[in-house]
Amino acid sequence: MSTTNGSTAAPIALITGGSRGLGRSMALTLADRGVDVILTYRTSVKEAREVAARIEAKGRKAAVLPFDVGKSAGFQAFAMAVKAELASVWKRERFDYLVNNAGTGIGAPFADTTEEQFDELLNVHLKGTFFLAQKLLPLIADGGRILNVSTGLARYTFPGYSAYAVMKGGVEVLTRYMAAELGPRRISVNVIAPGGIETDFGGGAMRDVELQKFVASETALGRVGVPDDIGGIVAMLLAPETRWLTGQRIEVTGGFKL
Repeated sequence: MSTTNGSTAAPIALITGGSRGLGRSMALTLADRGVDVILTYRTSVKEAREVAARIEAKGRKAAVLPFDVGKSAGFQAFAMAVKAELASVWKRERFDYLVNNAGTGIGAPFADTTEEQFDELLNVHLKGTFFLAQKLLPLIADGGRILNVSTGLARYTFPGYSAYAVMKGGVEVLTRYMAAELGPRRISVNVIAPGGIETDFGGGAMRDVELQKFVASETALGRVGVPDDIGGIVAMLLAPETRWLTGQRIEVTGGFKL
């Protein structure tokens, strides 16, 4: 497989929050398609190493780095750590795909949302996405890809998630600006907006049976999502065939509230 810079080496994807849930599925699915992976974790080091071991069992290379997307003061040091991993594991200076996946879910009614909750969501989802991509730009290959992660809640409303949805709405606007400004380097930038996915995100809310029944009843395809629904879409959006796609929002909700 060729990389975006024309070499014969495998492409390298950096996935934030790759130890569990959606990030785990993204990492494993990309590995199945011949992509090497750098994945980050905040607290789940055991799970991250297990994902890396599974990637290597598929014949791909993997690296694991600790990272807190909510603390922008550490972004430059993280970029240097990525540069060191690229040099030591791959003998390369750049990677090909950045997937801004790491996040946190805080649910609270608009009237009860605290400034502390708001700031945490801001730092993780909007400020984190903005400045992490900025710091990693020198390490992303020309012709590479950036894929941001939003939420279906930026289109439809679900009481209790106003602050979270606002941040993700900002990520969607940011995606278009990044696509326009990074176009001269042939870096495409898109955003996916998942719906309800059965993971432990947000305290595992989507594992509740009654909530699943409600979501399924409002979904055209008749069920809640599973992580591999998202992993497959990410692999598709990073494939060579989608190189002409940029600045787009792709909702992955199974048709929730159409």
